[in-house]
Amino acid sequence: MKVIEHLANATRPLVSVEIIPPRRGGDVQRIYDAVASIMPFDPPFIDITSHAGEAVWDELPDGTWRRRVTRKAPGTFGLCAAIKHRFGVDPVPHVLANGFTREETEDALIELNYLGIENVLLIRGDGDPRPPVDGRSVNQTGLDLVRQVSAMNRGVYLEELLEATATDFCIGVAAYPEKHVEAPNLERDIAVLLEKQRAGADYAVTQIFYDNEVYFRFLKACRDAGVTIPIVPGLKILTRPEQLRIVPKHFGVTVPEPLVAEVTAVPPERAVDVGIGWALEQTRELFERGVPSVHFYVMQNTRPLVRLLEQLDLG
Repeated sequence: MKVIEHLANATRPLVSVEIIPPRRGGDVQRIYDAVASIMPFDPPFIDITSHAGEAVWDELPDGTWRRRVTRKAPGTFGLCAAIKHRFGVDPVPHVLANGFTREETEDALIELNYLGIENVLLIRGDGDPRPPVDGRSVNQTGLDLVRQVSAMNRGVYLEELLEATATDFCIGVAAYPEKHVEAPNLERDIAVLLEKQRAGADYAVTQIFYDNEVYFRFLKACRDAGVTIPIVPGLKILTRPEQLRIVPKHFGVTVPEPLVAEVTAVPPERAVDVGIGWALEQTRELFERGVPSVHFYVMQNTRPLVRLLEQLDLG
């Protein structure tokens, strides 16, 4: 089922999650155990992150660029297939613009289509946009990536094919309630989200936030600007005191002073208790105010989320 169908057909509040594949050569059983721990709470879909391989870019004498991959980061698509067939839950692989040519992206999407995976989350990925590779084009932005997948949904591929079959991907994109760190202002960031919608995006998932009013102000601003697609709030449970420094630095989000005060007032090992309590209240308020679904960034450690869900009445 597509993400937008889950959202439209929900008869109770929904909680979805995002996890990361194991490191190259790592044990996948840890991921299976993490997924199994949340299955009693019936997640509608599970996002699987993706990371471009680390590469060196060499400029050739003719002005083109050659990419040499120095460390690969596989696992996303295989894990999606395994989760879909092992647990019967819809996986949402992240597909990156950065680090991949348009040809590589098309091949990956064809593989996902063959696997029966209906949903993708399209993001640029970290780092600076890459130059063309050996004369092959790349998507510079998340918007470029949305346009490519939308074209495939219309049966338009990079090369003209005699029997081109249209894909049918549900397209998710990222949204930033406190704006993307590279955006000049929130208005411009919302304008980009509107362009993604016009290009074919079906829904958005937000960057993490710790103040629900930030989300609701952002949601209103998006609606006022003409963004009509569902915007799923993204949450992350604070589990360690050092995250008070790491989260604002790496995600460009604000941690409210009351949360900071609560975390710093307890021993470090109790920080997770504070984080769970804060996220629980956030989730309850979001549901009480009519938000149909929330999305938790859990990576591989689902224990704090399980503790939260055990206290949350999902009906």
